[in-house]
Amino acid sequence: MGSHLSSGSAARHEPLEAMSLEPLMTTEYERRPALVFERLRRIHGPVAPVDLLGVPVWLVLGYEEALEVLRNDHEWPKGLENWRAREEGRLPEDWPLGPSLDVNHVLIQGGEGYRNLRAAWDVALKPFQDPRHPQARQLRAKTARDADELITLLSQAGRTGWADLSAQFSRPLPLMVASHLLGFPGSQHDDALMDMWRVLDAGPDAGPALERLLGALAELGAWKMKKPGDDFPSYLLAAHPGLGVEDLSRELMMLLGMTSDHVGILISNTVVEAISGNVSARASLSAGMIRETMNRVVMQKPPLVNFVPRFPVVDTRLGNYTIAAGDPVWVSVGAAHADPEFSDKVCPSSTISTRAHLAWGAGPRQCPARELATSAASIGVSRLFERLSGLELSLPMDQLPWRSSPFMRGLRSLPVRYTLADAPAAPPADAPAPPAAPPSSGQSAAAGDDRPRSSLWRYLASLVRGR
Repeated sequence: MGSHLSSGSAARHEPLEAMSLEPLMTTEYERRPALVFERLRRIHGPVAPVDLLGVPVWLVLGYEEALEVLRNDHEWPKGLENWRAREEGRLPEDWPLGPSLDVNHVLIQGGEGYRNLRAAWDVALKPFQDPRHPQARQLRAKTARDADELITLLSQAGRTGWADLSAQFSRPLPLMVASHLLGFPGSQHDDALMDMWRVLDAGPDAGPALERLLGALAELGAWKMKKPGDDFPSYLLAAHPGLGVEDLSRELMMLLGMTSDHVGILISNTVVEAISGNVSARASLSAGMIRETMNRVVMQKPPLVNFVPRFPVVDTRLGNYTIAAGDPVWVSVGAAHADPEFSDKVCPSSTISTRAHLAWGAGPRQCPARELATSAASIGVSRLFERLSGLELSLPMDQLPWRSSPFMRGLRSLPVRYTLADAPAAPPADAPAPPAAPPSSGQSAAAGDDRPRSSLWRYLASLVRGR
């Protein structure tokens, strides 16, 4: 646990910047992050100094230490203005994480302005997360419809075939859900969804894609200021009238990026656990307990493995080290879940798993969209296992290609062999069917429809043809 030190207390080690640091983002970390966490824990204890792409940071590995930091927003605040090295101009100008952290949205922002912004987020999301609201029921129906159309598209080759469930289902589905939330007018969302994909992949075209995406979201924000609708941007503006177009575009990008990547990884990881021999996961799934299966998955393979940094306001003892005021502290969810002090108390054979995981954070800054993300992922997984009677991995588990970033960890691809069920099962009838989307949306037609399609849909269709 943390303890404050007086300003005159001497640290028992050299400053973070002068320490011998092990690089975190290595090939070993991408393939087997658990081994990296285990080695760091053995050497340093529950908190370790590491090199994060050329910048020294503290990585929190212990479960209790993670709770200490996450729950205490006053003593361990977010907000890049609290980062001493950044304020002193000592961060590399070309640091890869600089641009993403500088987008000062609700998950990164600190200071007094955060409280009003977070309150507005909670108000704006409630209609889509609370099942008592018609907007939540309509969004669930649209999500089920989108999932069914993606399954129909990927299975055009026949009753049995091969597919990449990541590229053809897990990643596009949450992008479609996010586009419903954002309320793009007409076909404005067509290229924005593909640009979000490019940004998440962090390839050579990520920079230009980010510029285009922020531009499209700024246009969307300006439109909603003139003509509000039944969507998240309009509700956020109503709850926080002081937001400008640039501020709003940053918040919309956060919703689009975090929802799409987090949900997509959660869907893929749940499918893998269910079909790869995990007895407990299959037991939960066969009993209709989709959310229980996902709860077990985020314990073992959380999509968000490291949270954005926090910064102690005073010199504070955490683990075996003294963390100087203003040092960057990254809580590692993946490492905390693997902490023997926590993991040894979890019963792996129980169908009902613990709710003490940190996949959505802890304390006052838990993810505001956690119910929305869980709902979208559960619908996607449900439709897959109802529409497909057989799913088998086409690669051994230890050969599945993973992609790791300083924040997220998910599969680059999920190659499977599928078998269609005898007859398509109907999606959950918990809401009236939504009205058909306009032809330009590219998300509402069955396979074989020749209506104009979005960039995203045309790309998915090309995967089927290429296969």
